[in-house]
Amino acid sequence: MVRDGWVIVTPLCSVVVVCLMLNQWRPSLAWGAIAGLAGVLALFIGFFFRDPTRSIPQGEGLIVSAADGKVVAIRRIEHEPFLDGPAIQISVFLSIFNVHVNRIPLTGVIRSRVLRKGQYKLAHQDAASDDNEQLALGIETDKGRYVVKQIVGFIARRIVCYVQEGERVETGFKYGLIRFGSRVDILIPPETTIVAKLGDRVKSGETVMGVFS
Repeated sequence: MVRDGWVIVTPLCSVVVVCLMLNQWRPSLAWGAIAGLAGVLALFIGFFFRDPTRSIPQGEGLIVSAADGKVVAIRRIEHEPFLDGPAIQISVFLSIFNVHVNRIPLTGVIRSRVLRKGQYKLAHQDAASDDNEQLALGIETDKGRYVVKQIVGFIARRIVCYVQEGERVETGFKYGLIRFGSRVDILIPPETTIVAKLGDRVKSGETVMGVFS
C-alpha cells in the first residue's frame, strides 16, 4: 500500500481497536457498529491504495501506460505547447476499482510541471481532458518530448504528484496518484508508433502504449 493510504488506514484501525476495547468495558451495539464500519472503510482504503509489483518492459523508446484502467480515447491534438506542435493523445480512465498509482511512461527529465485549475466533469468523458483540473508534466527524453497529465474527475478531486521540475525519472517510476477515480492522458509526437487501442485494459508501468520513432 502506498504511503497516502496509511495516513487514512492507521486512524481507522485505531478506531476499531478503541471501540472493541470500549465494548469489552461496557458492551453496546453502537461500539460494535462503529468498529465494523471503520473496519470496512479501512479494508476499502487499503484496497484502493494497493501498490502491486510491475514488470517494466525493456526496449528502445517504449512508452508505457502511466495508469491502470481502460483506454477511452486516442485522438489528434492540433497543438500541444510543450511539444510545440501537434500530438497524439491517449487517455486512460481509472475506476475506483483500478490501482491508482501513476508511473512514468518513459525515462527523461521533467522540464515542466503545471497545475491548471478547472472543472470536475466525469473523467470518462473526452471533455474532461480539456476542462477538468489537471497537473501536466512535460518530460524530455533522448527520443523526444512528451506530456503526461493527471486529471481529476467528478469524485476524484485530489492530485498527488511527488516529482518536481529538473528531476530525472525512470520508466515505471511511481510519481503520484489521483484519489478515487480519475483520468490520465499521455500526449506524444504524431510520428510515434501507437500500440494501444480503444477499449484496451492497461496496467501502469507495464503495458506498452507506443514506441518513439
